[in-house]
Amino acid sequence: MFIKVTAVGVIALLMLPVLWTLLISLASDPDALLEGELDLTLQNYVDLFKSESLNFPRHLLNSLIVSSLSAFLSTLLSTLTAYSIGRSGFRWSGVILTLFLGISLIPQISIAGYLFKIFSSLGLINTYGSLVLSHATLSLPLGIWIMHTYLSTIPREIEKSAYIDGAGSLRILFQIILPLSLPGIVTTFITLFLFSFNEFLFALMFTIDHTARTVTVGIALFEGLHGQIPWGYITSASLVSVLPAVIVVLIMQRHLVRGLTAGAVKG
Repeated sequence: MFIKVTAVGVIALLMLPVLWTLLISLASDPDALLEGELDLTLQNYVDLFKSESLNFPRHLLNSLIVSSLSAFLSTLLSTLTAYSIGRSGFRWSGVILTLFLGISLIPQISIAGYLFKIFSSLGLINTYGSLVLSHATLSLPLGIWIMHTYLSTIPREIEKSAYIDGAGSLRILFQIILPLSLPGIVTTFITLFLFSFNEFLFALMFTIDHTARTVTVGIALFEGLHGQIPWGYITSASLVSVLPAVIVVLIMQRHLVRGLTAGAVKG
């Protein structure tokens, strides 16, 4: 009973900010809520998609495109790298994995200036290319660790049997290892998708206007467009931008749970 009450209390505590955000997004005047006046309307959501100055639909589309492409690229490279490290038999593989982990700890701001110069010279500023490449590179160490953890749960005997039957390395990888690794791949893709979708610094520095600007930066700049803090637009945009991530997780929930619990039980 105590556990159930505690779980309900924790869930209620976590949902309270979400419900308050929803209430503000539906209020015709957020300031009036402090005075106990409740006048609900969907006008903020209507303006969000109709207002040309906000460009919210384009920002959301940009985020979906950039996040999908960067997650796909990073997941692909992470899978191949993790498989190579885990199956090569190289005795320094642990050192390499630790090195990847150390690279992921480097602050973004310390390399942002150099990346800006590189992308400027390549003409990639304010394009999807700069965001996809930077996000994929930034999330690569995390993807390698996730995939390495999952691939380590696949018995090597499966590959040895395939070698005995005459299968080559590429055939084993694409016809045996990748299908068995699907839960881990899905977990990695979703994790890196959310990582890219929520990234702010690079999206702010490498974009100029709504052509490539992502939703996180777009929402942050709502204040400058109106000269005041438009809480109704900010909260409604925040809730709408969460929906794609929630939908992706719900669709792939079965594979996600299997991927996250991989290696938790041996035998």
